[in-house]
Amino acid sequence: MARYIGSVCRFCRREAMKLFLKGGRCFTDKCAIERRNYPPGQHGQRRQKISDYGFQLREKQKVKRTYGLLEQQFRGYFHKAVRQKGVTGENLLQLLERRLDNLVYRMGFAPSRRAARQLVRHGHFLVNGRRVDIPSYLVKVGDEVALKEQSRQNALIQETLAGYARKELPAWLQMEWEQCKGKVLNLPTREEIALPVQEQLIVELYSK
Repeated sequence: MARYIGSVCRFCRREAMKLFLKGGRCFTDKCAIERRNYPPGQHGQRRQKISDYGFQLREKQKVKRTYGLLEQQFRGYFHKAVRQKGVTGENLLQLLERRLDNLVYRMGFAPSRRAARQLVRHGHFLVNGRRVDIPSYLVKVGDEVALKEQSRQNALIQETLAGYARKELPAWLQMEWEQCKGKVLNLPTREEIALPVQEQLIVELYSK
């Protein structure tokens, strides 16, 4: 399976906003946005006029890169969102939030979604008591995600949990910190998805 192995800090600079792809580094003065707040490349500092298509593309790229997906994967989620009832843009964001790697990140077990994806791949988490190592697994309301007993001594997980601000836990999740497990109370609403994007532009882009 294809995967991106280049610098993810270029993504933040290209989208002119922090996508929080490097965990704790994004909160320090080493963040690429803090050092060079302009697009990468030799023409990055030139003023450019952006077309309507350009605005739509940038919104799509923001979401795709935030969740660490490639184009084919992202397009698949869009088509699934179209088939669901409701607003397509909100359905799309809801599907992405339901990914297991995103849930692990939201619960504070990993400093970034990329790190969460690796932890899931290595089999550190249980969903309803069963080992799941598929990052794209979609959780449902009532599902319980727990850290395996033998994985609680993992250095990365311990370090992340120690510095995690519990007030940042989304309202649609519930955590039992002592047991290192959480539960999905309900599906997230658009207001509960803290992502500064205009999802309607993504719908317009794919609807052409």
